[in-house]
Amino acid sequence: MTPAASTVVKTLIAQNPEVEDGGLRIDAGGADGVDFAVSITEVPEPTDSVVESDGAKVFLGESAVMVLDDKVLDASVDDAGAVQFAIAQQG
Repeated sequence: MTPAASTVVKTLIAQNPEVEDGGLRIDAGGADGVDFAVSITEVPEPTDSVVESDGAKVFLGESAVMVLDDKVLDASVDDAGAVQFAIAQQG
């Protein structure tokens, strides 16, 4: 997770007090494993892998772990405040 992604995840969690200690959950959403479902949640699913960086938590569903194992999560916020996540190769 890049520093920008950590900042965005922490900001999203701070804006949702009902998930005060929660994180961003990512799971494969499409049959091809290329589409992802992203949500804010209070706790990970029992089978999720938890990635923490600079206080930000990302919960990866089982199917997402297989696809994202060698990837890095980045994020940006546009002038209108819309968040966009990007996944890239590590290194």
